[in-house]
Amino acid sequence: MPLNAGEAGYGSVPGLGLSGSVGASEAAPLLIPETEPVQHWRPLKKEELEAAAGGKGWRRVRCYLVLLFWLSWVAMLATSIAIVATSPRPVVTPLRWWQKTLFYQLQPHLLMEEQAEGSGGINALCEQLPYLRSLGIGAMILEGPFDKEASPSNLTGTGESSGTLARIQHLLAESSKAGLKVVLDFCELDLAGSAEEPANLSASHALRFWLEQGVAGFAICDTDAAYSEKTLLEWRGVFKEFSSQEEERILVVKQMRDVPPPPLNNVTLVDVIMRSILPPSLHLLSDKEVADAIETHLQTREDDIWPSWTVVGKASHNVKKLLLVLIMTLPGSPAVQYDEDIGQTQATESSSVALFSSLSHSRAREEALLYGSFTFLPFNSSSNSTHASPSSPPVLAFLRSWGCVHFLILLNVGPEPRALDPAWAPSLPEAGVFVTSTGMDRLGSMTLGALELRPHEAVVIKLFEAGSYS
Repeated sequence: MPLNAGEAGYGSVPGLGLSGSVGASEAAPLLIPETEPVQHWRPLKKEELEAAAGGKGWRRVRCYLVLLFWLSWVAMLATSIAIVATSPRPVVTPLRWWQKTLFYQLQPHLLMEEQAEGSGGINALCEQLPYLRSLGIGAMILEGPFDKEASPSNLTGTGESSGTLARIQHLLAESSKAGLKVVLDFCELDLAGSAEEPANLSASHALRFWLEQGVAGFAICDTDAAYSEKTLLEWRGVFKEFSSQEEERILVVKQMRDVPPPPLNNVTLVDVIMRSILPPSLHLLSDKEVADAIETHLQTREDDIWPSWTVVGKASHNVKKLLLVLIMTLPGSPAVQYDEDIGQTQATESSSVALFSSLSHSRAREEALLYGSFTFLPFNSSSNSTHASPSSPPVLAFLRSWGCVHFLILLNVGPEPRALDPAWAPSLPEAGVFVTSTGMDRLGSMTLGALELRPHEAVVIKLFEAGSYS
């Protein structure tokens, strides 16, 4: 069928130019835009903004909210300051070096080995000085480096003992390198000298000689002739010449008498009073004698003179470990006697060395063991375990407190296990954690109600309230 492609268009569709033609419909726009006015954006006026924000009252509400916020913040800040200001807090008393230091007493046979090897004993000791320092020891007391008959001329190297003095000078130099202070023990020496000696070789001259060598202080006994107010005043004047705020020179007095003589009460003349926990004895003390001596010292303490605790009396090996825990946790400066176990090298470290190191480092980092208050906690008869006999020594305990931190030290001097009475100290926190023990096998958390002390055992426990881990 022929197609009509003329002006009439396709089929019955009208041709171009006609009102109904395809050309007319294709030329016309499909979407005819409507004529609308152009909108121009402009900021709202004050009245329009207030109307949109809720009216004029909104500004007042906003000012009140801001004021309320700042008032609440200031109130919380003031409350916090008031709580901190009114809360009880311990007062830190600045401690001097000898009040924070662990003393180590060296016996004469360690120093005076006059054998074929010459100064081998001193050299062997010098090699151990860094090791002793790593254990927490801060000062050494050299006991018996001079003969009892030594005079001031011998002490200054002008007598027959000049070889001994040279060894001590070598030890002083090596101790300074290791960071250890040295205190010379003049106990039972004739510091007055003889009438034939020149005046310039007096005791004061001997003190100046050793202070110039770097000695940190001197130790004498309260039974010495030099222990008099006149002598101590003279010595105090010499100390002031060589003392500074960092390098204070001290005088240590060993208490040999049961009743202190009068100069002991003068705190301006004596720095440290060294007392023994056990009385001097030639025989091995029984458990009851040890317990009585400890309880006597725990109940009667003096706060006017700085104490240093040591052990002179004889006791068994297990009791010695218990006494080590005791003197390292009492207020004051512990003075540990030379022990073959502690004096070993690191290669032969034993449980005694581990206990010593644990106690010294705990004492150095825990403020409660340095600054804390002391509270003796007596036990009654109901605290005895069913395993213990009535004649067995009681468990001894005391508390070292600093703020909210409490250290409980328990000492079972007897040969039988002991359990704690739950009603013994109801005010103490029930929970705690072991810090150390004589057996070095107490670890982790604990509760006082479930604790049983072994024979001749001492434990150090850090108590804390329920839910607290400080």
